[in-house]
Amino acid sequence: MLWPGTLIGAGAGFFIASIPGAMLGALLGQALDRRLQLHSWAQLRERLGGRPALRNDELLFVLLGRLAKSGGRVVDKHIEQARQEMRQLDMNPAAQQRAIAAFNRGKSGHDSLRGYLLRLRAQPAAAEGVLRACWRMIVADGRVDPKERKLIFQWGRWLGWTPQQVQLLGADHEPQKKTPATRGGTYQQALALLGVTASTDPEHIKRAYRRLLSRHHPDKVAGAGATPAQVREATDKTRELHHAYALIREYRGFR
Repeated sequence: MLWPGTLIGAGAGFFIASIPGAMLGALLGQALDRRLQLHSWAQLRERLGGRPALRNDELLFVLLGRLAKSGGRVVDKHIEQARQEMRQLDMNPAAQQRAIAAFNRGKSGHDSLRGYLLRLRAQPAAAEGVLRACWRMIVADGRVDPKERKLIFQWGRWLGWTPQQVQLLGADHEPQKKTPATRGGTYQQALALLGVTASTDPEHIKRAYRRLLSRHHPDKVAGAGATPAQVREATDKTRELHHAYALIREYRGFR
C-alpha cells in the first residue's frame, strides 16, 4: 500500500538534511498519512481538494451510489434498495443522513476507492458483507449492466477475492441464475466457495472447509462485536459452506 505523506516527507527531509532528515521527514509524513487516512496519491489529491476521508459506515453507500449511477441513471429501485440496506443495518436518523450523503457522493464517481478496499481485506466478514450488498444493488433494477459487473469484480480483486468467488457470491442474486443449475455447474460453484479445485485431495478440502467455517461462524463474528446484520450474513455464509461441503463429499465419495 502506498503512503504518499511518508514518501513526500522522506524526500523533503533528505533534500534538507540527508539521511537523518529523511528519517524525520518519513515519521512526520507517516503521522500525516494516518491523520488524513491517505493510502494513495489519488486520496492525497482528494484531501487537498477538500474531500474528507470516508468513514467505515459511509464506504458501503459510496460503493452503492457508484453502482447505481454506473448504469447511466439512478432509478427508484436503486433508491429503495439503498433504503433497504439502511433498514437492514438498523441505522439511526443521523447515520441515515450520512448514508444518503455518501450515496450521493458515490454517484459523482470522484472518490478513489482502492485504498479503502485494500484496507478492508483485513476484515473478511465485512468485505463479504460489502460485496453481497453490492450485488443486491446491481440486480435491484432487474438487470446486470456490464459496467456494474466490471466494478464489482474490480472491487472484489482489491478485497482479495478471485473472480470466481465474486461470481459465486452473486449467483443467488443474478436474474439469469434463477433457473436451476446443472449438477456439474453446482459442483464447480461449491469448489469455488471452498477455494479448492476438482483435483484437491479430500484432506485439503476438509481443512479448507473447517478453516472457512471457523472464520465465518456466527458466534465468532458476534463475539468480535459485529452488527446484527453482519451476524445474519455470517449465518447465511455458514449455511452455504455446509451445503457446498456436503455436495463435494457426495460428488467425490468421501466422508
